[in-house]
Amino acid sequence: QVQLVESGGGLVQAGGSLRLSCVASLGDFSINTMGWYRQAPGKQRELVAVIIHTGNTVYADSVKGRFTISRDNAKNTVYLQMNSLNPEDTAVYYCYAIVYRRLEGPKFQYWGQGTQVTVSS
Repeated sequence: QVQLVESGGGLVQAGGSLRLSCVASLGDFSINTMGWYRQAPGKQRELVAVIIHTGNTVYADSVKGRFTISRDNAKNTVYLQMNSLNPEDTAVYYCYAIVYRRLEGPKFQYWGQGTQVTVSS
């Protein structure tokens, strides 16, 4: 069973920074993709940033230039460095992973429990 545990959320003033971390317990799975989604009150969950096993990254337009996703393969950990935060970034941030047992086999997706990020104006 795969488990994703997030940390690093909190309350920050506008213009400030936070760094989120997500550690994956994989068992006999390997990672294809890891990343972050967020869900603000009354809104749908949306992609923030993902990093694929090739190292390629994808960012939402709203966070480009402010957020940076990175990973430590040895620690099965993905990070999200968030700079120049604004109140519109307030949301629950969820870690996300696509994993597989065999490269040619099926892939599975998992979610973390979420960590709250609140940006005050």
